[in-house]
Amino acid sequence: MILSKAMFAIAQAPISRPDTSPLSLLFAIGLALVHIFAGKLRFLNDVPRSRWLSIAGGVSVAYVFVHILPDLSEHQESIERAGGLGIAYLEHHVYLVALLGLTVFYGLERVAKSSRQRSRKEGKADATSAGVFWLHIASFAVYNALIGYLLLHRAEPGLWNLFFFCFALGLHFVVNDYGLREHHKGAYHQLGRWILAAAVMAGWVIGLGTEIPEATIAVLFAFLAGGIVLNVLKEELPEERESRFWAFAIGAGVYATILILT
Repeated sequence: MILSKAMFAIAQAPISRPDTSPLSLLFAIGLALVHIFAGKLRFLNDVPRSRWLSIAGGVSVAYVFVHILPDLSEHQESIERAGGLGIAYLEHHVYLVALLGLTVFYGLERVAKSSRQRSRKEGKADATSAGVFWLHIASFAVYNALIGYLLLHRAEPGLWNLFFFCFALGLHFVVNDYGLREHHKGAYHQLGRWILAAAVMAGWVIGLGTEIPEATIAVLFAFLAGGIVLNVLKEELPEERESRFWAFAIGAGVYATILILT
Protein backbone atom coordinates (compact mmCIF):
# COMPACT_ATOMS: atom_id res chain seq x y z
CA MET A 1 0.00 0.00 0.00
CA ILE A 2 2.79 2.40 0.95
CA LEU A 3 4.70 1.48 -2.20
CA SER A 4 1.68 2.07 -4.44
CA LYS A 5 1.11 5.48 -2.86
CA ALA A 6 4.76 6.35 -3.35
CA MET A 7 4.64 5.42 -7.04
CA PHE A 8 1.46 7.44 -7.54
CA ALA A 9 2.95 10.48 -5.78
CA ILE A 10 6.11 10.37 -7.89
CA ALA A 11 4.08 10.01 -11.07
CA GLN A 12 2.05 13.09 -10.13
CA ALA A 13 5.11 15.19 -9.21
CA PRO A 14 5.92 18.17 -11.45
CA ILE A 15 8.45 17.47 -14.14
CA SER A 16 11.11 19.67 -15.62
CA ARG A 17 10.54 20.59 -19.22
CA PRO A 18 13.45 19.58 -21.40
CA ASP A 19 15.27 22.32 -23.25
CA THR A 20 14.99 21.12 -26.83
CA SER A 21 16.98 24.03 -28.16
CA PRO A 22 19.64 23.04 -30.71
CA LEU A 23 22.09 24.77 -28.39
CA SER A 24 21.87 21.86 -25.94
CA LEU A 25 22.96 19.52 -28.75
CA LEU A 26 25.87 21.80 -29.63
CA PHE A 27 26.96 21.88 -26.01
CA ALA A 28 26.68 18.09 -25.78
CA ILE A 29 28.92 17.75 -28.84
CA GLY A 30 31.34 20.25 -27.34
CA LEU A 31 31.59 18.29 -24.08
CA ALA A 32 32.15 15.06 -26.02
CA LEU A 33 34.94 16.68 -28.02
CA VAL A 34 36.74 17.64 -24.80
CA HIS A 35 37.51 13.98 -24.10
CA ILE A 36 38.55 13.33 -27.69
CA PHE A 37 41.01 16.20 -27.98
CA ALA A 38 42.11 17.03 -24.41
CA GLY A 39 45.06 14.67 -24.77
CA LYS A 40 46.55 16.95 -27.40
CA LEU A 41 47.03 19.71 -24.81
CA ARG A 42 50.60 18.65 -23.99
CA PHE A 43 51.21 21.59 -21.67
CA LEU A 44 48.79 20.02 -19.16
CA ASN A 45 51.36 17.31 -18.42
CA ASP A 46 53.86 19.69 -16.81
CA VAL A 47 55.18 19.27 -13.27
CA PRO A 48 54.59 21.41 -11.27
CA ARG A 49 50.95 20.90 -12.20
CA SER A 50 49.73 23.06 -15.05
CA ARG A 51 48.13 26.26 -13.79
CA TRP A 52 45.36 25.70 -16.34
CA LEU A 53 44.34 22.41 -14.73
CA SER A 54 44.24 24.07 -11.34
CA ILE A 55 42.15 26.94 -12.71
CA ALA A 56 39.78 24.41 -14.33
CA GLY A 57 39.45 22.58 -11.02
CA GLY A 58 38.69 25.82 -9.20
CA VAL A 59 35.96 26.71 -11.69
CA SER A 60 34.33 23.28 -11.33
CA VAL A 61 34.31 23.41 -7.53
CA ALA A 62 32.99 26.99 -7.55
CA TYR A 63 30.05 25.87 -9.70
CA VAL A 64 29.23 23.12 -7.21
CA PHE A 65 29.32 25.30 -4.11
CA VAL A 66 27.78 28.46 -5.56
CA HIS A 67 25.19 26.97 -7.90
CA ILE A 68 24.42 23.27 -7.41
CA LEU A 69 24.42 22.96 -3.60
CA PRO A 70 22.24 26.06 -2.99
CA ASP A 71 19.83 24.78 -5.64
CA LEU A 72 19.60 21.47 -3.79
CA SER A 73 18.40 23.27 -0.70
CA GLU A 74 15.78 25.15 -2.71
CA HIS A 75 14.58 21.95 -4.36
CA GLN A 76 13.82 20.20 -1.09
CA GLU A 77 10.22 21.30 -1.68
CA SER A 78 10.16 19.25 -4.87
CA ILE A 79 11.35 16.20 -2.97
CA GLU A 80 8.76 16.79 -0.25
CA ARG A 81 5.96 17.04 -2.83
CA ALA A 82 7.07 13.75 -4.37
CA GLY A 83 6.27 11.95 -1.12
CA GLY A 84 6.78 8.24 -0.87
CA LEU A 85 8.96 6.16 1.43
CA GLY A 86 12.17 6.42 -0.58
CA ILE A 87 12.08 9.98 -1.92
CA ALA A 88 10.54 11.52 1.18
CA TYR A 89 13.41 10.20 3.26
CA LEU A 90 15.69 12.47 1.25
CA GLU A 91 13.68 15.53 2.28
CA HIS A 92 16.28 16.34 4.93
CA HIS A 93 19.03 14.06 3.69
CA VAL A 94 19.63 15.04 0.06
CA TYR A 95 23.22 15.90 0.95
CA LEU A 96 23.73 12.24 1.77
CA VAL A 97 23.39 11.65 -1.96
CA ALA A 98 26.20 14.15 -2.56
CA LEU A 99 28.25 12.27 0.03
CA LEU A 100 27.45 9.03 -1.80
CA GLY A 101 28.71 10.52 -5.07
CA LEU A 102 31.94 11.61 -3.38
CA THR A 103 32.38 8.20 -1.73
CA VAL A 104 31.78 6.23 -4.93
CA PHE A 105 34.40 8.13 -6.88
CA TYR A 106 36.86 8.04 -3.98
CA GLY A 107 36.52 4.26 -3.99
CA LEU A 108 37.13 4.15 -7.74
CA GLU A 109 40.25 6.27 -7.34
CA ARG A 110 41.64 3.98 -4.65
CA VAL A 111 40.99 0.91 -6.79
CA ALA A 112 42.81 2.49 -9.75
CA LYS A 113 45.83 3.52 -7.65
CA SER A 114 46.08 0.08 -6.03
CA SER A 115 45.98 -1.56 -9.45
CA ARG A 116 48.83 0.64 -10.71
CA GLN A 117 50.90 -0.15 -7.63
CA ARG A 118 50.46 -3.89 -8.18
CA SER A 119 51.46 -3.52 -11.82
CA ARG A 120 54.66 -1.68 -10.87
CA LYS A 121 55.57 -4.30 -8.26
CA GLU A 122 55.11 -7.02 -10.88
CA GLY A 123 57.43 -5.16 -13.26
CA LYS A 124 54.65 -4.24 -15.65
CA ALA A 125 53.69 -0.88 -17.09
CA ASP A 126 52.54 1.87 -14.72
CA ALA A 127 48.89 1.41 -15.67
CA THR A 128 45.77 -0.27 -14.31
CA SER A 129 44.74 -3.83 -15.10
CA ALA A 130 42.16 -4.51 -17.81
CA GLY A 131 39.45 -5.21 -15.23
CA VAL A 132 40.03 -1.97 -13.35
CA PHE A 133 40.16 -0.07 -16.64
CA TRP A 134 36.70 -1.30 -17.58
CA LEU A 135 35.32 -0.64 -14.09
CA HIS A 136 36.68 2.92 -14.18
CA ILE A 137 35.51 3.64 -17.71
CA ALA A 138 32.05 2.15 -17.11
CA SER A 139 31.61 4.29 -13.99
CA PHE A 140 32.71 7.48 -15.72
CA ALA A 141 30.53 6.61 -18.71
CA VAL A 142 27.51 6.63 -16.39
CA TYR A 143 28.79 9.90 -14.88
CA ASN A 144 29.12 11.47 -18.34
CA ALA A 145 25.74 10.16 -19.46
CA LEU A 146 24.20 11.80 -16.40
CA ILE A 147 25.79 15.10 -17.39
CA GLY A 148 24.53 14.71 -20.95
CA TYR A 149 21.06 13.99 -19.60
CA LEU A 150 21.11 17.06 -17.37
CA LEU A 151 21.83 19.28 -20.37
CA LEU A 152 18.14 18.85 -21.12
CA HIS A 153 16.77 18.38 -17.61
CA ARG A 154 18.59 20.91 -15.48
CA ALA A 155 17.21 22.09 -12.17
CA GLU A 156 17.37 25.67 -13.49
CA PRO A 157 16.43 26.12 -17.17
CA GLY A 158 17.54 29.01 -19.33
CA LEU A 159 20.32 29.88 -21.76
CA TRP A 160 22.69 31.42 -19.22
CA ASN A 161 22.29 28.52 -16.81
CA LEU A 162 22.99 26.14 -19.69
CA PHE A 163 26.14 28.08 -20.58
CA PHE A 164 27.46 28.21 -17.00
CA PHE A 165 26.73 24.50 -16.55
CA CYS A 166 28.54 23.52 -19.74
CA PHE A 167 31.51 25.83 -19.21
CA ALA A 168 32.15 24.48 -15.72
CA LEU A 169 31.61 20.87 -16.78
CA GLY A 170 33.76 21.28 -19.88
CA LEU A 171 36.71 22.35 -17.72
CA HIS A 172 35.85 19.56 -15.31
CA PHE A 173 36.09 17.07 -18.19
CA VAL A 174 39.61 18.33 -18.91
CA VAL A 175 40.58 17.55 -15.30
CA ASN A 176 38.91 14.12 -15.44
CA ASP A 177 40.55 13.33 -18.77
CA TYR A 178 43.98 14.12 -17.36
CA GLY A 179 43.47 11.79 -14.39
CA LEU A 180 42.05 8.93 -16.46
CA ARG A 181 44.83 9.22 -19.02
CA GLU A 182 47.41 8.98 -16.23
CA HIS A 183 45.79 5.87 -14.74
CA HIS A 184 45.11 3.94 -17.94
CA LYS A 185 47.73 5.22 -20.40
CA GLY A 186 47.31 3.81 -23.93
CA ALA A 187 44.07 1.95 -23.19
CA TYR A 188 42.37 5.24 -22.38
CA HIS A 189 43.73 6.97 -25.47
CA GLN A 190 42.77 4.15 -27.80
CA LEU A 191 39.35 3.31 -26.41
CA GLY A 192 38.38 4.96 -23.13
CA ARG A 193 38.10 8.54 -24.37
CA TRP A 194 35.80 7.48 -27.20
CA ILE A 195 33.50 5.63 -24.81
CA LEU A 196 33.26 8.67 -22.52
CA ALA A 197 32.59 10.99 -25.44
CA ALA A 198 29.83 8.67 -26.69
CA ALA A 199 28.36 8.48 -23.18
CA VAL A 200 27.72 12.24 -23.15
CA MET A 201 25.81 11.99 -26.40
CA ALA A 202 23.92 8.90 -25.21
CA GLY A 203 22.80 10.77 -22.10
CA TRP A 204 21.60 13.68 -24.23
CA VAL A 205 19.61 11.34 -26.51
CA ILE A 206 18.00 9.61 -23.51
CA GLY A 207 17.12 13.00 -22.05
CA LEU A 208 15.52 14.05 -25.32
CA GLY A 209 12.93 11.30 -25.06
CA THR A 210 12.26 11.22 -21.32
CA GLU A 211 10.93 13.47 -18.58
CA ILE A 212 11.44 12.78 -14.89
CA PRO A 213 10.18 14.39 -11.65
CA GLU A 214 11.90 17.46 -10.23
CA ALA A 215 12.71 15.50 -7.08
CA THR A 216 14.74 13.03 -9.10
CA ILE A 217 16.53 15.89 -10.86
CA ALA A 218 17.59 17.22 -7.45
CA VAL A 219 18.89 13.80 -6.41
CA LEU A 220 20.88 13.43 -9.65
CA PHE A 221 22.40 16.86 -9.21
CA ALA A 222 23.35 15.95 -5.62
CA PHE A 223 25.20 12.84 -6.76
CA LEU A 224 26.90 14.85 -9.50
CA ALA A 225 28.00 17.50 -7.00
CA GLY A 226 29.72 14.94 -4.80
CA GLY A 227 31.45 13.38 -7.79
CA ILE A 228 32.73 16.72 -9.06
CA VAL A 229 34.20 17.72 -5.69
CA LEU A 230 36.06 14.43 -5.29
CA ASN A 231 37.28 14.24 -8.88
CA VAL A 232 38.73 17.75 -8.65
CA LEU A 233 40.32 17.47 -5.22
CA LYS A 234 41.91 14.08 -5.90
CA GLU A 235 43.87 15.77 -8.67
CA GLU A 236 44.82 18.87 -6.65
CA LEU A 237 45.72 17.50 -3.22
CA PRO A 238 48.45 14.83 -3.75
CA GLU A 239 51.87 16.30 -2.89
CA GLU A 240 53.54 14.88 -5.98
CA ARG A 241 51.23 16.97 -8.15
CA GLU A 242 52.93 20.16 -6.93
CA SER A 243 49.59 21.87 -7.56
CA ARG A 244 49.30 25.63 -7.86
CA PHE A 245 47.03 26.87 -5.09
CA TRP A 246 46.95 30.43 -6.43
CA ALA A 247 45.63 29.21 -9.80
CA PHE A 248 42.96 27.06 -8.13
CA ALA A 249 41.95 29.99 -5.91
CA ILE A 250 41.74 32.39 -8.86
CA GLY A 251 39.61 29.96 -10.88
CA ALA A 252 37.26 29.37 -7.94
CA GLY A 253 37.09 33.03 -6.92
CA VAL A 254 36.53 34.50 -10.37
CA TYR A 255 33.89 31.97 -11.41
CA ALA A 256 32.10 32.19 -8.08
CA THR A 257 31.94 35.97 -8.50
CA ILE A 258 30.52 35.64 -12.00
CA LEU A 259 27.86 33.18 -10.83
CA ILE A 260 26.85 35.41 -7.93
CA LEU A 261 26.58 38.54 -10.07
CA THR A 262 24.59 36.97 -12.91
